[in-house]
Amino acid sequence: MNKLIKAGFLLVLICVASTIPVDATAQLVNPSFSYADVAELVMPGVVNISSDKKIDMRQAHPMFDDPMFRRFFGDPDEGTERVEKSLGSGVVISSDGYILTSTHVIEGATKVRVSFSDEVEYEAEIIGQDKKTDVALIKIDREGLEFIELGDSSVLRIGDQVMAVGNPFGIGQTITVGIVSALGRSIGLIDYEEFIQTDASINPGNSGGALVDMDGKLVGINTAMLSRSGGSQGVGFAIPVNMASKIMGMLKADGKVTRAWLGVVPQKISSALADALGMGKPRGVLLSSVTEDTPASKAGLKEGDIILSADGKKMNEVSTLRNYISLCGVGHKAKLIILRDNKEKNITVKLGEFPDNLAELEVEEEEKTSDKIEGVTVKVLNDSYRQQLNLEDDVKGLVVVEVDQSSNAAHEGLRKGDIITEVNQTVVTSLKSFKKAIGDNKKPILLRMLRNGRNSFMAIPR
Repeated sequence: MNKLIKAGFLLVLICVASTIPVDATAQLVNPSFSYADVAELVMPGVVNISSDKKIDMRQAHPMFDDPMFRRFFGDPDEGTERVEKSLGSGVVISSDGYILTSTHVIEGATKVRVSFSDEVEYEAEIIGQDKKTDVALIKIDREGLEFIELGDSSVLRIGDQVMAVGNPFGIGQTITVGIVSALGRSIGLIDYEEFIQTDASINPGNSGGALVDMDGKLVGINTAMLSRSGGSQGVGFAIPVNMASKIMGMLKADGKVTRAWLGVVPQKISSALADALGMGKPRGVLLSSVTEDTPASKAGLKEGDIILSADGKKMNEVSTLRNYISLCGVGHKAKLIILRDNKEKNITVKLGEFPDNLAELEVEEEEKTSDKIEGVTVKVLNDSYRQQLNLEDDVKGLVVVEVDQSSNAAHEGLRKGDIITEVNQTVVTSLKSFKKAIGDNKKPILLRMLRNGRNSFMAIPR
């Protein structure tokens, strides 16, 4: 996203989308063709959403807490809280009042109001919201609503026509049309992305609105646009309805989203990497790391494996694998086809629940231990490192992958490629045991190391 911003682009969470009809050629040459039937069908199912959010001016403007400000203007105990209003759109997906929208439209709201084209307004209850996908579910107390039928975003093709419906700039319900410009887009805006890209005009206020096909079925929830000026530039993004509907089901049932987890760090296979691996052309997703004691490791997945498919669905992008696995459901037995040593193999993995402390686990997996041994980065010794360093399989420990040349460790002679087998006379085989053995006292850290087949000891001042 930083690169986009530097290039002069602005990612705006405001939603909108569009596309052009399936039989595009016939319709473009037929001056009597109209989108009116589709618009008439879907417009009653799209609502305007306004939300109130209380803003603490002390947090929004740090100057209020500045001693110099208080000295001249006093302590502003009163009037430091204001209500911020935001506008967006929503899609009615059932006759009993359930409405899909974007999380950023209602996030932090103290009150959410829904209005229809007849200007009748209702206060809505927030059922649940998922920031990682920007999908939210709200409900109003009304029966017999016209709603938009859910479609199937997996059958969309680049070039298919679509219609975007929403409330741009708060001016009222508006439709735009266009084509599906791309599928499976990942732009670094939210955690789980597989956007539908469209050239339909999307502007502020369209967030949470509907992207429908020419049968009037919902295929996406408009969520963002890419713009230089803050207005539509023909590059809009929508959350695929297949993803949104799974999130909606979880929110409706539990008010939250529980994600499944594999326990791997995948990476995209480039043409150069595919050539080096003897694959001919890129396909699948390479596992650069498999975390210990996870569903992946228990099922026998290894670093260097290439996941070709999961449950029959091809996995050629990191985002595709991540998104699919996360919504499979905890306990689901995912049937994987992997490539190992240029031979295909079937592996079934029983997925676990996405851990709350994943950030800590990822830090352990990548681990920079500058907080324990200043200037030193170590990683668990795996098969890849053993091969690079010509080590036997029975060698256990941690490999030094980086040493800051200005550090005490470098001064004492620690080098990249050294194998740390003991810390303070305690055997270490994981990053957890490594950190525990170092402790927090001020004594020098005693290391036992393996270098060029020889053991030696080293004491590093803290």
